[in-house]
Amino acid sequence: MDQTARFQLPFLAPGQVQKELQVNESLQRIDMLLCALVEGPPLDNPPAGPAIGQAFLVGDAPVGEWAGHAGVIAGFTDGGWRFVAPPDGVQVLNRATGEAMIRRNSTWEAGVMHVQEIQVDGRKVLGGRQPQILAPAGGSLVDLEARAAISELIASLQAHGLIDD
Repeated sequence: MDQTARFQLPFLAPGQVQKELQVNESLQRIDMLLCALVEGPPLDNPPAGPAIGQAFLVGDAPVGEWAGHAGVIAGFTDGGWRFVAPPDGVQVLNRATGEAMIRRNSTWEAGVMHVQEIQVDGRKVLGGRQPQILAPAGGSLVDLEARAAISELIASLQAHGLIDD
């Protein structure tokens, strides 16, 4: 095996000449991936005049210097473009929108969170969906039906953590 499994970082070989080339290549890739920041959503056309250090998500039909690199992260370095194929689970921050994007099922998801609950200061503020609250029906005592429906609504909001118990 001559590279890491997830990000294809090159390993040094025993007795290798010019080890600094492998180390520098690994450092360039790590720099792209550590606290990854991309300039926007996936693009098929490389930007004109990128700055050193900028990274981009390559779209599904790349052209030009990006041809043949669909779905990767492209980072511009002093040595030109470097490409890293992101495995599922990699997360980047989209500079243009401020949204986190995560690689899931070989595609980028933006603005989607998969969580069981959200807590603020140790208190649940949002949890799993609760059963539907049925609308009041029938009866002649509208006030009692309304109170029962409102009580169910309050209980559901409390169960979701949206209001205090």
